[in-house]
Amino acid sequence: MVRSSAEDVDGYLAEVPEDRRDALVRLRQLCRLELKGFHEAMAYGMPAYERDGAAEIAFASQKQYVSFYLMRSDVREAFEERLAEKDMGKGCLRFREAGSIDFGLVRDLLRATAAAPGRIC
Repeated sequence: MVRSSAEDVDGYLAEVPEDRRDALVRLRQLCRLELKGFHEAMAYGMPAYERDGAAEIAFASQKQYVSFYLMRSDVREAFEERLAEKDMGKGCLRFREAGSIDFGLVRDLLRATAAAPGRIC
């Protein structure tokens, strides 16, 4: 599943492969807990969390991994050391197995994102 046509996050989660669903539900719970004042939406076929109309965080079940999108370059730079050995694209943290998601790191990234607005790449 690369791009979903689900209308909401509940619909999205119902579509994801069963072996990833629990991990994605947990990602959603973390996002909702840590991103106070953000709006949960579907953007580009995946769950996204927006502040002032701009998505700052998103996640998705891709064909070969779970993606966690961190659109804030300032947060990525602040966590450069912790992200250095992770499978990371320009703004996408990739986890090959749902069981390998570093929820502690994700929580810290969410908290840093929520702390203050910043530059979106």
